[in-house]
Amino acid sequence: MPTPSRPHRSIVIRGASTNNLAGLDVDLPRNALVVVVGVSGSGKSSLVFDTIAAEAGFQLNETFPPFARNRLPKWTRPQVDRIGGLSPVIVVDQRRLGGNARSTVGTITDTWSYLRLIFSRLSSPHVGESNHFSFNDPAGMCPACSGLGEVLVSAVDRMLDCDKSLADRAVLLPGFGNGQYWMRYYADTGAFPLEVPLREWPAQLVQALLYGHSAPQGSPATPKVKLPKNFEGVVERFDRIYLHTSDQLSERKQRTINEFTRTGVCGDCHGDRLAEPARTATVDGRTIGELARLELAELIRFVEKLENTKTQRVAGVRPAIEALLELLRALVTIGLGYVTLSRPTTSLSGGESQRIKTVRHLGSSLTEMLYVIDEPTVGLHPADVDRMVTLLKQLRDNGNSVLVVEHDPAVMAQADQIVEIGPGAGADGGRLVFQGSFRQLQRSSGPTGTALRAQPAVTSTPRTSTGTLTIAGAKRNNLRDVTVDIPTGVLTVFTGVAGSGKSSLAAELAAQHAATVISQRPVSANRRSTPISYTGIGPAIRRLFAARNGVGAGLFSANSAGACPDCKGLGVIYTDLAFMDGQEVVCETCNGRRFTPEVLGYTVDGLSIADVDELTVTQALKALPDKQIQHGLRQLHDVGLGYLRLGQSLSTLSGGEAQRVKIAKELREARPGNLYLLDEPTTGLHLSDIDTLVGLLSALVDGGHTVVVIEHNLDVIRQADHLIDLGPGPGRHGGTVLYSGPVAGYRGADTPTGRALAT
Repeated sequence: MPTPSRPHRSIVIRGASTNNLAGLDVDLPRNALVVVVGVSGSGKSSLVFDTIAAEAGFQLNETFPPFARNRLPKWTRPQVDRIGGLSPVIVVDQRRLGGNARSTVGTITDTWSYLRLIFSRLSSPHVGESNHFSFNDPAGMCPACSGLGEVLVSAVDRMLDCDKSLADRAVLLPGFGNGQYWMRYYADTGAFPLEVPLREWPAQLVQALLYGHSAPQGSPATPKVKLPKNFEGVVERFDRIYLHTSDQLSERKQRTINEFTRTGVCGDCHGDRLAEPARTATVDGRTIGELARLELAELIRFVEKLENTKTQRVAGVRPAIEALLELLRALVTIGLGYVTLSRPTTSLSGGESQRIKTVRHLGSSLTEMLYVIDEPTVGLHPADVDRMVTLLKQLRDNGNSVLVVEHDPAVMAQADQIVEIGPGAGADGGRLVFQGSFRQLQRSSGPTGTALRAQPAVTSTPRTSTGTLTIAGAKRNNLRDVTVDIPTGVLTVFTGVAGSGKSSLAAELAAQHAATVISQRPVSANRRSTPISYTGIGPAIRRLFAARNGVGAGLFSANSAGACPDCKGLGVIYTDLAFMDGQEVVCETCNGRRFTPEVLGYTVDGLSIADVDELTVTQALKALPDKQIQHGLRQLHDVGLGYLRLGQSLSTLSGGEAQRVKIAKELREARPGNLYLLDEPTTGLHLSDIDTLVGLLSALVDGGHTVVVIEHNLDVIRQADHLIDLGPGPGRHGGTVLYSGPVAGYRGADTPTGRALAT
C-alpha cells in the first residue's frame, strides 16, 4: 500500500511570468502570515493576486460542472511553469461592498439575522417568526416603502424658476418649452397668466399650478382658482408619468427622475424599514429599529445585559446571543465600533468594506484556506493598525495561510515572513529582492529596507497662508456644528481616527467652497481607455506615424480604418458558450496586435503602432520625439507611474494609481487658484514614494493652489503646513475639532494623532 504523501508546507512557485514577473521562483510558507512588499508596480499584485490567487481560483472552479462555473468569478490562468501547495482562495480586496438599497451593515455581517431571531423569540408582543423582522421579506417589510426606509418624492423646488413666466419656461420639466405639449396644456386652461413671473403670482395660484384640485382652496387673500374638471397639476402629472410607472425606464426618463426628485424618510416607518408589528415590538424596552441605530459599541452593552438575564426564555436563544456578541466584538476590535447595523453598505469606504469582509471570515469553520488580502490598513489611523494585525493573526491561528500586500511597517513588523518584489517598477521589477524576517529586512539593501532606515523629513518652517476659507456650521453626519478656517495657499491635512469626521468635514469643504476632488474612484471602466487616450496624446502619436510614413493618420487608430477587421481593434475575441464559461481568446488574425498587417508595416524608429502600446511611460518619453507626447506623459512619469504601459487599460489600475493619474492631469491642466481635496493619496504607495507624492502636492501649492488631504500616513502629516485633527473618537464620540494649527505644535498631545506624531 503506497505511503500517503505529506501535505505541502509551502506554496511553491516556479517560473512565474505573469505581467512583469521575470520568471520568478519563490517558496512561501503555509499556515503563516506572509507580507509581500515592494515599490508601486514592482509585481506584488502580479504575484499574489494574478498568479497565486488566480491559479487557486481557476483550479477550484474546474471542480464544478459547467452550469455552475458560468456563475462563478472568472479567473485567468497565470503564466507560470509550476505552482504547488495551493488551497481554496478567499480574496479580501479594497473594493467597496456596494450592494443595493436593501444591503446594510447588519445584513452583510449576519448580525441582523441573529438579532431577528432573538426578537422573534423574546419580543413583546409576540410578532412571529424571524422573517417578520426582515425588511427584505414581504412578511416584515413596511408596505409604504417596501422595506427601503425611504421613498422617492418630487423635488418641487427644482421644478420651477419663479423669476420667469410660464411663457419664458418657468416650469423646468421636459415638455414645457414654448409650444410644446405640456406648455400648451396649461396655457389653454386660461387659469394662469402666461406673461407674469411666478414670483408675482398669488400663492394660491402657484399651488393650483403645482397640485391642481388637491391644492388648498378658499384663502381670503386670493380668489378661488377655476380649473378644468380633470385638471392635473405639474407635480401630479410628474408623479404619474415618472414615479407611478412600472415599465422599464429609459435613460432619458431616469435622468429626469434623478434631476427632479429626492429621497425622503418614509412617513410610515420613519426609516425603520419594518411593518408596524415588527417596529413596535420590544425586548427589554427597546425596539429592533432602535437597536439598529445604536453604535456597535453601545449595542454590545445591550446584548451583554441580555446575555446575563437568567430566565428560561433567554436561555433558549443563548446560542444566538453568543454568536451575535462574537460578531459585534470583532467589528469593534477592528475599529468599526462607530458604525450602526442600519448603515447602508453603499456608504462604506473601501477600508471599512475591507475590514467588514475580514470579520465575516473569522467565524468560519473552514481551515487550511488561503486568504489573500490587499492593504488591510487603508483608512486606518496608526492607533488602529494593531487591531487589524490581531485579526490577521487570528485568521492564521485558525489554521489558514494569510498573504498580505502591504506598505505599513507596523504590519511588516508582525509578519512571520516578508517577501520583497522589485527592485523597481515595470520592466525593472518582477524579481525576488528579499525574503526573511522584519529585522533582516531593516538591514537589507533593497528599496524597502533603505526606506525603513531613512529619517522622515519634518516641516520646520510651514508656508505662510494667503488667506482663509471658512467651513461654517458643519453638521454633516457626526459633525457637531463645526466652524473652522482652512488656510489657503498651503498644504493642510485632516487627521483623526476612522469615523472621527474627516470625510464629512472634507465633504462640507467641497460643498461650501467648490473644491476639485481627486478621489480614488476608477478613472474609467472602458477597456479602450488607456494612458494614451486619457492624456490625449493619441492624435499626436497618429500624426507622428502618418508624417513619417506618408499615409493618413486614421490608419493608426484601433477604432478606425486601421483596426483588425475580425476583433474590431480589441485584440481579443469573446465567444459566448451559453451554459459554459464564455471565452476570451487572443485574435488569431492580428495575434492581439489590434491592427491590420499593412498598418503594422509602418514604423517610427523601428517601432510599429502596436509596439507603442507595449512601451511604458518612461520608455515612451525616450522613444517618441514629439513635444505634445512628451508634455502629455511627463506628469504621469513624475507622479511615479512611469511603469504603466501606454496601451494598458485604465480599468486595471488600483485606487491609488487612479488617484495619481488624476493628479497628473491636474498638474498638466490646472490654472492657479484652485482648491484641491484628496482622499488618502498615499494608498498603494511604497515608503520610498511618499517624498515623491509630497513633492507633487507641494508643486500644486507652489503653483498657487490650496491643497487639503485626508491622510493617516505620518510622513505626509509631518511635512504638511497645517493640521486639523478631528475626534476624539469615532462616530458620536467624534465630530469636533481637537486642534487646528502647525504640525509641530501638536506632537505629544494626549490624542491618538498627537501620540502617533511623537513616535
